[in-house]
Amino acid sequence: MAKKKILFINQEISPYVPDTKLSLMGRELPQTMQERNHEIRTFMPKWGTINERRGQLHEVIRLSGMNLIINDTDHPLIIKVASIQQAKVQVYFIDNDDYFSKRQMEKDERGEDYPDNGERAIFFARGVLETVKKLRWVPDVIHCQGWMSGVVPFYVKTAYHDEPSFANVKVVTSFFEKSLDKDLGTNFKKCLEFREAKAELLEGYADNFNFEELGKLAIDYSDAFVQGDESTNPTLMNYAKQKDIPILGYQKDYADEYETLYDSLFPEVETEAEED
Repeated sequence: MAKKKILFINQEISPYVPDTKLSLMGRELPQTMQERNHEIRTFMPKWGTINERRGQLHEVIRLSGMNLIINDTDHPLIIKVASIQQAKVQVYFIDNDDYFSKRQMEKDERGEDYPDNGERAIFFARGVLETVKKLRWVPDVIHCQGWMSGVVPFYVKTAYHDEPSFANVKVVTSFFEKSLDKDLGTNFKKCLEFREAKAELLEGYADNFNFEELGKLAIDYSDAFVQGDESTNPTLMNYAKQKDIPILGYQKDYADEYETLYDSLFPEVETEAEED
């Protein structure tokens, strides 16, 4: 297949968080694509459970310093970076004291979903996209894995669709069994508004966004959907099947299948190659 630039936006990546199907795929898929000579960039949140010293994270000053306004409040964007030595993969971390570094992942110490998980997903999505712009890097494919990246497809196809870094990009979304227990709050739609990401585009969704509504939003603005594991939410699987987009079922041996999926999003490139 033609070599591509692939941006992986991951909810979790091993070894920075405990091993799950989601975190293992977050490490293994970028590693595999890089080993196949694709150019990659990889992002995840800097969850408060991550040990920065052990993981050898350090702040990238030239990429940090921007403030993102979420729910009428300025939130500083901090970018950190580290490398998974065994995989030879560099990981960028989106950090912020309010949303990430002082807190755990989607649940607090009592095992309850954070009430502002929606705001956290919005900050993460915008933080990644703004950082990619600063890197002056133009991906061919954006692959979002996990609910935390569920806002990204919507923003790429609306608020950022005219940005040179994203004007021609294709978006792939993977959802896994891991989900949320509570909804994202009554103010989620308001917080989501940004540039061309207007409120009227959200009228067809439930007022209280939950995990399934977030998944539907991601699917509606994606070019392909992937079943991340055997227990991916069946409602989202059925919803994706109703859309006119490629769907990749759960794969144990996945490398060739993912490359084929990425290639299928660029049929005009294949046609030109055949003519040459």
